[in-house]
Amino acid sequence: MLVGGILGTMILYVIIMSPAIIFMLYAQYKVSSTYKKYSKVANMQRITGAQAADILLRSSRLNDVQIQGVRGHLTDHYDPRNKVLRLSEEVYTKPSVASLGIAAHEVGHAVQHNVGYAPMRARAALVPAANLGSNLGGMIVFAGLLMSVFISSEFGYHVAFAGVILFSAAVLFTLITLPVEYNASRRARQMLNSTGLVSREEANAASAVLSAAALTYVAALLSAVATLFFYVLLLLGMRR
Repeated sequence: MLVGGILGTMILYVIIMSPAIIFMLYAQYKVSSTYKKYSKVANMQRITGAQAADILLRSSRLNDVQIQGVRGHLTDHYDPRNKVLRLSEEVYTKPSVASLGIAAHEVGHAVQHNVGYAPMRARAALVPAANLGSNLGGMIVFAGLLMSVFISSEFGYHVAFAGVILFSAAVLFTLITLPVEYNASRRARQMLNSTGLVSREEANAASAVLSAAALTYVAALLSAVATLFFYVLLLLGMRR
């Protein structure tokens, strides 16, 4: 009976998660193919991502933000604690259209930090709870499930419920990430156009890179919501 229950749980998980997984694979393909395409197209200014970031930071009067190169592929990010904009090796050194879009996006995050963009501050406040939720929430849910079978159904239910609540913090984090990322991309497009760093064709290409990257955050949210739904169904099943 226990084996049947485990098998049924696994089948339920596959059914619920399949759409999110398919979309995530599509998002990863879209990012990879779009970046690969426009990383081979040199921008008209012949400036690297690092140089573009410097121009955009100065035009935004953010003279206290440092720019650093970081190892890895598409590992670009803005560190608000140290006010450091870190660009991956290709973006940092390559004068491509893709480099312009990605560098501008990270500058967009620096601008958000400077103006105190509310969703960004909310996301930062959620980081500790979100880390706990993503790392421990699921384990606590399954621990509660096992406890309900071998120890006490009531106690196991409350343990699993705590795991669901904890994982919900991770879901909320991914939800708040969407407006943060989309807003940074909107700022990036505006800055690239207002500073004259891109032609109309290059603006469209940089926008395509940013739009593809945004799909990964949508995929992350769908995956998190689907996982939470799965946990809630397990929780409801414990009450039967």
